[in-house]
Amino acid sequence: MSNRQAPEGKEVDQRLAALITNANAVQAVAAAVEGTLGPKGLDTMLVDRFGTVTITNDGVTILEEMEATHPAAKMLINTARAQENEVGDGTTTTTILAGSLVSEGLNRVMKGVPVARLLDGLQVGVERALQFLRERGRPVRGCDDPLLCRVALVAGRGRRDIADLIVQAARLVGEEKLRDPAFKLRDSIVAVEGAANQVFEGVLVGRGRLHKMMPAELHDAKVLIIDDALSPEELGEGSLATEAGFNKYLALQEEFYKNLVKIIDLGVKLVLVDRGVDSHAEEVLADAGVMVLKRVSVKDWRRVAEHTGAWPIKRTGLRKSPEELLKCLGKARHVWEDEKLEHVRVEGGGGKPYAAVLVGAATAEVLQERERIARDAASAVQAALQGGVVPGGGSVELAVARDLEAVKSEQRGMAAYGVECVMAALERPFMQIVTNAGFNALEKLGEVITAQRESGRDSMGVDCDTGFVCDLWEKGIIDPVPVKVNALQAAGELAQAILRIDTIIRRKEGEKGPDSARRDEF
Repeated sequence: MSNRQAPEGKEVDQRLAALITNANAVQAVAAAVEGTLGPKGLDTMLVDRFGTVTITNDGVTILEEMEATHPAAKMLINTARAQENEVGDGTTTTTILAGSLVSEGLNRVMKGVPVARLLDGLQVGVERALQFLRERGRPVRGCDDPLLCRVALVAGRGRRDIADLIVQAARLVGEEKLRDPAFKLRDSIVAVEGAANQVFEGVLVGRGRLHKMMPAELHDAKVLIIDDALSPEELGEGSLATEAGFNKYLALQEEFYKNLVKIIDLGVKLVLVDRGVDSHAEEVLADAGVMVLKRVSVKDWRRVAEHTGAWPIKRTGLRKSPEELLKCLGKARHVWEDEKLEHVRVEGGGGKPYAAVLVGAATAEVLQERERIARDAASAVQAALQGGVVPGGGSVELAVARDLEAVKSEQRGMAAYGVECVMAALERPFMQIVTNAGFNALEKLGEVITAQRESGRDSMGVDCDTGFVCDLWEKGIIDPVPVKVNALQAAGELAQAILRIDTIIRRKEGEKGPDSARRDEF
């Protein structure tokens, strides 16, 4: 049996080679983002082969842009991406937790703990830790709760101007909308170079009016949304070669012109079109004082539809009677085009409330980072309202790790080592935050654990400005419960998946697997 050198210098069975390789890849990815964690985290410079530079401390941006070829590394990046899609924040924490769980698991397997028993304990440890996290959550009581301001400021990396914008937007949207799982406040963020920071009730459409002869401003406008092209119906290829086909073509043209008149007679003043617009329709509607926006993104016209109460139709829907078509129209109190920024604002819709957050900066590089910060703050605010908040700064994770000591004692045999892995991983965010702030992590860990036990408060942590132990609730350092819960859950699932891998085998060249289109290259 061949052997391989372990990281600690021990000779290990070749069967552990896959685990060692995967663990090293995961650790390398975690190391790439750990320096960005916390209020004192530093930035990372990303450079592509063309010399394009991106400077950021946003975890998911770093992970998505970094070059990674190892399958385990890609698994970790996908996990962080899933965290971003689910709650919009906490990608760095997810990555660090996953890296620590895998590393701690590897260390114990190297000492002789069977992987199966380790996984049993790890699963129990993660499940109980999630339970303890949820139990510690403090609810946020509506959009006027001051806790929301603190959440926005922490997630917004101390940028008060951005935090204020996000909280204002949350209040405009309302609690009911924010609690809707299908609604994402972060999608309301629009970054425009040279724009002033502002929030307004309505939707921002990233298109200008189709023709300069069309009105640039509308009041009390009826809104029509066409999820199609605004043009006559098309005939099949070769249809015009026959007399019947040509007559059909003329009939469709005539029907289309009548539909345009119908739109005008109904008093429609704003038309959003998903695709192109016929030149005749452009001329007729411009003469009638109708503002038309073409090739509007699906995301934008769906927001406008929901905000104005409009019901999108296909071009064939224009055949409806005026009474039926009237029911498909939405309403907007004010519509106007900002020619400098090349977008149209739809405000005061007759449907559900919406808020648009306009974030500006002088340069494109700064703008991208401000947009990322605003999106993180928006995600955190919505998550806090939905699931409550807990103390931040890694303090609550330390408290949960202490609770797991009792869970560890309940385990039989070597499963206790799996719980130990979770306990060690939960300490990692705190230690990294303190390290990034320039303090001795082990020293501060002991001070905080002692303070938590003596005071009975899980919110005791470290002030990253002074290094002193303090109550983070009083400091306003708080995080949303869903961010913590999803981060630990995702990290636990990835760690278990990595630790289960016993062998890595290269597929035959040209072999088609169920996911061959996205197959990793070794």
